[in-house]
Amino acid sequence: MALSEAPPTGAHHPTTSRSTRASGPGRGWALAGIAAAVAGIAGIAASMAIDAVYSKKIAGDASAIEDKLATQTAQMLVFHVTTMIAALLLIVVAAGLRRRLAAGLPADSLLPSVAGSGLLLVSVAGLLGTGLDTEFIFGVKEDNQLVPEAAVFFGHWVGTIPWLWVGAGVAALCVAAAALRHRVLPRWIGVVSLILGGIITLLGISPLQYMAGMVGPIWLLVVSIGFAARDRESV
Repeated sequence: MALSEAPPTGAHHPTTSRSTRASGPGRGWALAGIAAAVAGIAGIAASMAIDAVYSKKIAGDASAIEDKLATQTAQMLVFHVTTMIAALLLIVVAAGLRRRLAAGLPADSLLPSVAGSGLLLVSVAGLLGTGLDTEFIFGVKEDNQLVPEAAVFFGHWVGTIPWLWVGAGVAALCVAAAALRHRVLPRWIGVVSLILGGIITLLGISPLQYMAGMVGPIWLLVVSIGFAARDRESV
């Protein structure tokens, strides 16, 4: 019987020469989600402060609305910066959530891609919602730069478009399915996502779709905190 030859001294064994470390999706994207939610809430609040077009005292008076809007450029600037920060961070969050779900779900599941796409819709709404800001932040105080009716339109624009967080409702329902059906996420995240995601989606489908912007950032904040806390050891 031949004896097995001993491995030569200094032989390289990849399985033993590398130190083993825990691997995981990390929580950087979840921290970005917290920041995006806070920026989103700030953007919504600033949008509410740009209220010239909704003032009952000057309703229907385009010139008066333009004059009042000219006093709200600070709110417009805060709205623009915070909403754009949220829009950019949501790109990271969308990618991170997709990867996080894909790590536990079957390879052919649509949930990760649909969830990520939902958050990208919110990012696009924020980008478009701030798209007119330059014209009005710098132009509303200039004489003969804008017609009053344009100021009215702008007021309605910032009061609706950046509030379209319905995509977050779709993302939340995907997270709920991953947690409650596939059991790859904590149950409490699934329950919160099911309730808030259902509300966001129903509001988005209804003619009151802008109200989704009052719930979407809250869902994102809660679940991002949950993911960040759960995945702390994976960083």
